[in-house]
Amino acid sequence: MSDVRKVGRSAKGYPALLRAIHDPPPQLWVRGPADLGLFDGCCLAIVGARSCSAYGRSVARSLAREAAAAGAVVVSGLARGVDGEAHRGALDSAGRTVAVLGCGIDRDYPAAHRQLAAGIVEAGGLIVSEYEPGIEPAPWRFPARNRIISGVSQLTVVVEARERSGALITADFALEQGRDVMAVPGEITSAMSAGTNGLLRQGATPMTRIEDVLVELGLEGARAPKAAPLSELEEKILAAVVDQETTADEIARATGHDVGLTAATLVSLELAGRVSASEGAYRSTIPP
Repeated sequence: MSDVRKVGRSAKGYPALLRAIHDPPPQLWVRGPADLGLFDGCCLAIVGARSCSAYGRSVARSLAREAAAAGAVVVSGLARGVDGEAHRGALDSAGRTVAVLGCGIDRDYPAAHRQLAAGIVEAGGLIVSEYEPGIEPAPWRFPARNRIISGVSQLTVVVEARERSGALITADFALEQGRDVMAVPGEITSAMSAGTNGLLRQGATPMTRIEDVLVELGLEGARAPKAAPLSELEEKILAAVVDQETTADEIARATGHDVGLTAATLVSLELAGRVSASEGAYRSTIPP
């Protein structure tokens, strides 16, 4: 790959935040034409479960989309689930995102995300690894790479995580590095939320709306004036939210969509400020 380059720890372009952690990589391999000054901006790590729920996917994508629109660089690990949705969300708003690999820089892992990796580079983002070309993925490499995800970021947000997960390892690294950690509250009966709810019990800051993250990053005044366009599904569901409070079940029946998909889409609309929720019922926030 002609655009691959190596940046040593003493080199000018090496990320300053990463250099400050306890065990920074001796070098970074970087893929993409973007300048390494990308790391000098406001970097936000968004991590979570690979086998995430529709709720987790929706939150990760909406958060990344809004944060990138406000100027943050979204950092994640290119994995399935929350990571992939975080990268896609940043691309939705024509924002920039960085994928940190747990294998050689010449590999797109998982292979199913090869097109996503190409889209990240084309949009002005970067693919990064501490491993040189030819290094195969190995289970122990992924927890190790998580220190880089948190290490280049001012804030790490854990969207969904089981009690034992790589996302919690990233959160632990962030805390050891003196960085802030936020967690998205989840259902107390869901195994997928056991890790995030555990972080909240330990004192992590809850993320209950996009503004929580923007305020933490100092970007609350930098949000894009024009909201990202709604998808066809979001438009349909928003149209079904009448002036009076309406439940997800009622909206699902009105639109003919699955309740789970409807609920996940409502979460996205709520995070985007298009609807508000109270005791399980939704109301449009858009003036009539």
